[in-house]
Amino acid sequence: MLFKQQALLRQKLFVLGSLAIGSLLYLVARVGSLDRLQPVCPIESRLPPHDLPDQIHLRTLQFKRGLLHELRKGNATKEQIRLHNLVQQLPRAIIIGVRKGGTRALLEMLNLHPAVVKASQEIHFFDNDQNYARGIDWYREKMPFSFPHQITIEKSPAYFITEEVPERIFKMNSSIKLLIIVREPTTRAVSDYTQVLEGKERKNKTYHKFEKLAIDANTCEVNTKYKAVRTSIYTKHLERWLKYFPVEQFHIVDGDRLITDPLPELQLVERFLNLPSRISQYNLYFNATRGFYCLRFNIVFNKCLAGSKGRIHPEVDPSVLAKLRKFFHPFNQKFYQITGRTFNWP
Repeated sequence: MLFKQQALLRQKLFVLGSLAIGSLLYLVARVGSLDRLQPVCPIESRLPPHDLPDQIHLRTLQFKRGLLHELRKGNATKEQIRLHNLVQQLPRAIIIGVRKGGTRALLEMLNLHPAVVKASQEIHFFDNDQNYARGIDWYREKMPFSFPHQITIEKSPAYFITEEVPERIFKMNSSIKLLIIVREPTTRAVSDYTQVLEGKERKNKTYHKFEKLAIDANTCEVNTKYKAVRTSIYTKHLERWLKYFPVEQFHIVDGDRLITDPLPELQLVERFLNLPSRISQYNLYFNATRGFYCLRFNIVFNKCLAGSKGRIHPEVDPSVLAKLRKFFHPFNQKFYQITGRTFNWP
């Protein structure tokens, strides 16, 4: 009986010993495999870098559509502002023009980028003497709240054609990045006229036909005193800006292409602003009813531009359009030469 009990005990000890040795061998093998993997895939490489300014944290994305929205409505508290390290920053980039070139579309599309925060309204600080007299602190207070690593951008298309603006912006920030969005000059002039015409019609007022405004009745030549024509002479305005800023600080956006194929244009702007590439085709979808691309921020939040975008232009005498295109041609060639960007304009 005693012999059987001893044999059974030896058998149990053998099994337990085998299990212990097996477990030990497994652990040794496992540690060895981890050691071999360590140089290939260190733990640090699987964690997001915390010291890079282009890393956009999840909470930034949340607050960009949440807390920052509340701040614009005036609902956020000073404690929330302090807690999340939110600031009102002067713009590091400005869309300075051109009117009816697509400035609003460009601003809204750039706002898709998590590192960009837009000023919702046109501030008109540099082109308005009364606003400018209020000082730079007043201007800063008009800027949206943002995180320190984000870039604030505003747009006021009147900046491009107003004589005092280049010097005023230079005094604020001589290294600021400047965005100019242009369309084919004749098309832009007609679009400019169309917007004014619509405003007159809403007030039940009459307005001259485009042909009468664009062509001088006495000389039968293009009327350069007409603002819509004068604005489309891009090179004349740009030359004034180049007295203060080098051409490298300007980026020219193709407004016509932004309508038909926006992503490549936005990627060029990302590169110009030294932003990591974040805007993708997912963020842009074509609205066949509107005839424009709409914006998709995430799975629940979409946005289309205002209904005023894409107004139908009135019929214009083809001979007047031809005269305008011929008039703009030499200015366009000079614009291509200065900026280094060529467009398929007539």
